Amino acid sequence: MIIMDWSAISLGLAIGTVASALFFAGLGWGMRMALRTNSPTSVLVLSAAVRIAVLLMVGWAVVAVSGPFALAGFAFAFLLVRTLCVIGARVQRVERGAP
Repeated sequence: MIIMDWSAISLGLAIGTVASALFFAGLGWGMRMALRTNSPTSVLVLSAAVRIAVLLMVGWAVVAVSGPFALAGFAFAFLLVRTLCVIGARVQRVERGAP
């Protein structure tokens, strides 16, 4: 029987929620910056590289400190925040009258 380490899962959830929120805030900021420049590809590539690297480093640190159960919480938090961001974007699109 596997014994669940709920404190590690909770830590992963908490840190994953903050890291994911910052990840998607950075995505939004990068998109706005890319739309204002003449070379959006370079802005988007740089933004993606920085966001992915930071997210992976934070995830690696959480796992190194708290173990694999923290990774499960971290990954679940990322998926949850991603789902909420997608729902929020769709709601804003409908409110603006976009198809």
